[in-house]
Amino acid sequence: MRVFLLIPILLSVSFTVVKGQTEPYDLKKGFSAVDFEAKDQFGETFRLYDAIEKGPVVLMFYRGYWCPYCNEQLAQLQDSLSFITEKGGMVVAVTPEIPANIDKTIKKSDASFKIIHDKDLKIMNDYHVAFELEEGLIKKYKRWGIDLDKKNGDNGQNLPVPATYIIDQDKKIVFSFFDPDYKKRATVGKILQNL
Repeated sequence: MRVFLLIPILLSVSFTVVKGQTEPYDLKKGFSAVDFEAKDQFGETFRLYDAIEKGPVVLMFYRGYWCPYCNEQLAQLQDSLSFITEKGGMVVAVTPEIPANIDKTIKKSDASFKIIHDKDLKIMNDYHVAFELEEGLIKKYKRWGIDLDKKNGDNGQNLPVPATYIIDQDKKIVFSFFDPDYKKRATVGKILQNL
């Protein structure tokens, strides 16, 4: 079992809407999943609808390597990956952070599953999880050494609600976890129960 030093980052959950999008909201069980195509950390093209032909996809969104809660969740998924794959599932993580920082995430979490840089926030916007930090929170992050312009590149001051969805072979969401409180995450147990 990994032990994480959870640095005390007391961040509010307030956010503003990214230009051209609605306020983040949960895609409930039964919603149709939006297809997407993007490059993973290995430079390989991943397409959601191709992947779900082989089995369910656990699609999760994380904030960045600097977030201890994200690293813990990713590490737990990695530790339980064999249980997920035994049920025919595949884990895919989506992040606004630049590819160089995805490498840092992998070092912290040992993640071997697909991690996708969400160029231009397209996937996060399609799944309604993207939000832009308010100015006061941006200043707090910078005081704590978290400059999202550097960490996210062109994606700037935008983060996802750390949601997790399971998408089945009918292209439907069969499990949904969405909580604006970044400390709350879908557990591996709940994911396994719904695969």
